[in-house]
Amino acid sequence: MVYADNTTGGRIIKSGIMPCEITLGEACEVGDLLGYSSGWKRALATTGVAIHAKLVAGQSGKTGDIITAYPAAVVEGVSGATAGNTIYLAESTLYGETTETAPTTTGDINAHIGLALSTTVIFLFPGFMPIYHDADHLAA
Repeated sequence: MVYADNTTGGRIIKSGIMPCEITLGEACEVGDLLGYSSGWKRALATTGVAIHAKLVAGQSGKTGDIITAYPAAVVEGVSGATAGNTIYLAESTLYGETTETAPTTTGDINAHIGLALSTTVIFLFPGFMPIYHDADHLAA
């Protein structure tokens, strides 16, 4: 089975650490990766429009809503993950989503932001990852 980040109500937060309240700059779903870019928005690895992942959305919400978010969380509801595989922030137009495939486009953010615990559960820790701005940590 191929990894799929089920973004339409399929994800739940099993546990999270250091909960914080944030005001959304755009709509999001539970388990989306969020970063700050003129407001808290869904993160994306794509060069030119990149938003570094910093938090995991603990709740769904729309622009202006105050939600709980976590710098690290166990998220259930993905499918096809391989236990032990690294989780990355998605690229292309998959805002807020995760993938087991490392970004390959030159300049895209290529940071490990999580780990697959089972076929359906991932551990995300974007709030604890260093942000690199050098060529050694971008897709080649």
